Amino acid sequence: MSNTRIDLKTGSIRSHLVRLTIPMIWGIAAIVSFQLVDTYYVSLLGTTQLAAMTFTFPVTFFVFTIIMGFGISMSSVVSRLIGEGREADVKRVTTHGLILVFSVALALAIIGYALRDVIFKAMGADEEMRPLIHEYMTIWFFGAPFMATPFVGNSAIRAAGSTKAPAVIMVSVAVLNAALAPVLVFGLLGFPRLELQGAAIATVFSNIVAMAFGLYILGARKKMLLKISDLKLPQFGDSVKRLIFIALAAGLTSSVTPIVNTVIIGFLAGYGSEAVAAYGIASRVEAFGFIILMALAVGMGPIIGQNFGARQFDRVHETLKTAIGFSVFWCIGVAAILMLFAPIIVGAFSNDPIVEYYARMSFMIIAPSYLFSALVNGWSSAFNAMGKPQMSLMMTVIKMLVLMIPAVMIGAHRGGVMGIFWAISLVNIATGLSFHFWSRATCVQSETKLALKTP
Repeated sequence: MSNTRIDLKTGSIRSHLVRLTIPMIWGIAAIVSFQLVDTYYVSLLGTTQLAAMTFTFPVTFFVFTIIMGFGISMSSVVSRLIGEGREADVKRVTTHGLILVFSVALALAIIGYALRDVIFKAMGADEEMRPLIHEYMTIWFFGAPFMATPFVGNSAIRAAGSTKAPAVIMVSVAVLNAALAPVLVFGLLGFPRLELQGAAIATVFSNIVAMAFGLYILGARKKMLLKISDLKLPQFGDSVKRLIFIALAAGLTSSVTPIVNTVIIGFLAGYGSEAVAAYGIASRVEAFGFIILMALAVGMGPIIGQNFGARQFDRVHETLKTAIGFSVFWCIGVAAILMLFAPIIVGAFSNDPIVEYYARMSFMIIAPSYLFSALVNGWSSAFNAMGKPQMSLMMTVIKMLVLMIPAVMIGAHRGGVMGIFWAISLVNIATGLSFHFWSRATCVQSETKLALKTP
């Protein structure tokens, strides 16, 4: 397995970032395209179906963020074990981690299915909307374990220094989903017209294919999985202990955002399905625009982690400076494009004039705050890589729970839909600036303490 290791403690930081980021751009684009493709095809069914699809976003994202926590944890723990040369532990933790995340996703799916009507009723979905939502979510819930396993498996592959294999898997499966979705949604090629159910089936089936490929690479090519005969319960407990702290903290950090988005959608629902549909369009398009930043966050994690562990703090700072600097310029460019071409972009998803207006205004008001939000996200990824996920959790809780929810409530009361958009933008700006300077100071303090402990 030594041939899978890549030493990130030497060499050009910029070169490492480029090499680790570029494959993940395609991989994350594939992930984002799943919902973007589904959103596009469902939008052709009508505004009601599009609004129903939008109601599912916070719930699916909530489950996905819990899974993301395990992915972050898997990458962190496995990469450190590889660096320490503990190959037997790498196999054990990887295998046990996949079993753990499958079990957690299954439990979340059962709970979500049992409470589906309560959840979406609380979000503001009316009696006409909820049956449409249930069509999609019933299938999605029971496909969740098969979506969780390949995601965390790919994290283990990346921890071994390979970003190309996970990217190839995700891109291939995204192409499969894009081809299968219209066939099932609209009933093409002799298949029944399943509409929202068809979109869900296409997504779940595509992820089952991804899981099969991922397990093959981990087991047959990377030799990172245990044989069934080598599975031992006491060792499973040790693996869970290694994974659970970072997974819980990172998962909680990621899950706060969809919870708050649920609240935001609840407020928007009071102004009609058009406002909800517009927010759904804007959210999907924004996510697609930030694919490269998500890939950069994944790419810089192993670099920061290895160098922070080796006490090479100058390389940690160089990585952060390079990544954050690029993020700022990228956000400015994305915001400019969305603001200039908003009518064309929105028109591809809806011809409803009210939906188009709200979506355009969302871009005009919120887009300028993207670069400040990117500062928070960048530092959050850095703290996770340093093994300090509690810092990321604190920033997210303050931003989303302490500030965003009250701001959105005030904005809705004072300015309706536009007030909600302004509240989101102002909170992004305020937290981005304040957390950036706080994080720099905190990072230096942590480095000083570690330097003093080093003999």
